[in-house]
Amino acid sequence: MNKSRVIEALAATPFRAAWWARGGMLQTVMAMRPSAALSQLRTEVLATVDGDELRMHHLAAADAKAPMVLLLHGLEGSRHSPYAREMARLVAARGWRFAMLEFRSCGGVLNRTLRTYHSGETTDTAFVVAQLIARFPAAPLFVIGYSLGGNVLLKWLGEVGDDAPPALIAATAVSPPFDLAVCSVQCDRRFGGVIAKHFLRTLIPKAIAKERQFPGAFDAAAVRRCRTFRAFDDLVTGPSNGFRDAEHYYATQSCRLFLPAIRRPTALVAAVDDPLCRPEILPHAAVAASPFLIPQFVANGGHVGFVEGGSPWRPRRWVEAQALRFFDECLAQS
Repeated sequence: MNKSRVIEALAATPFRAAWWARGGMLQTVMAMRPSAALSQLRTEVLATVDGDELRMHHLAAADAKAPMVLLLHGLEGSRHSPYAREMARLVAARGWRFAMLEFRSCGGVLNRTLRTYHSGETTDTAFVVAQLIARFPAAPLFVIGYSLGGNVLLKWLGEVGDDAPPALIAATAVSPPFDLAVCSVQCDRRFGGVIAKHFLRTLIPKAIAKERQFPGAFDAAAVRRCRTFRAFDDLVTGPSNGFRDAEHYYATQSCRLFLPAIRRPTALVAAVDDPLCRPEILPHAAVAASPFLIPQFVANGGHVGFVEGGSPWRPRRWVEAQALRFFDECLAQS
């Protein structure tokens, strides 16, 4: 890959925030409004080797050699998430194949095993990638991950390194939490902790239901009292996934640790004003040192926001179209 050429090509379509969505938090909130209808996805249930199930959602393509895009969603996301709807729409319009992995316990279905999903769980992603490549061996593969899904994607790419599947052409991570410890503090403290509380509204009930499946797995009463990510990760995420505590989880699963080992063209899309992160954790040094990492760092865009136009009721998103432009450039060079 000619990194300079890719950066130059993407510079032709820079992000310009909508005038009515200035500021990181406003960008983040506005992007929560769907800009596309929910596509008619075909749902498939895959059995895992540990006795659980994964739900995949597909849009077919007429050509078996058509490129395919795999999407990994963010924390508590699903096929209904606005970014998933938009990417499915754009991919279908090209005649490409679309696939989405709903992480364990997401999409309204409680999974069977004690473990669910977390920012560093990559085995399910590896399993799904292998399944897709086996089914469509002639199809170029692209992967896009959002927020938590972006962390999963970057960690997996770093883990496989030079052994990444030949079919994998390129990847894009949107608003990944490069440092989980920093991002946890941001969510727990900024705006009175409203960000963490927003996610805990669904995480806590799922954890209580999980404890009913596996009595004694963790202290359900203490989980009900959680008001921060750190408390929840200490009580639930850590113990149910083999970590000592939240600190151990954050210190070992942050994607920044895996960036130097990535060996496929990978766009990193992030905003300086992301309310879930801090600008100092943007990995400028890792990007400069790697021929594979393509920076798409913008001043204003929020967290998985990047609203460039439309209206507050039907926002127009930039990042999905930009990711596809990046994939086009990488495919042309491959």
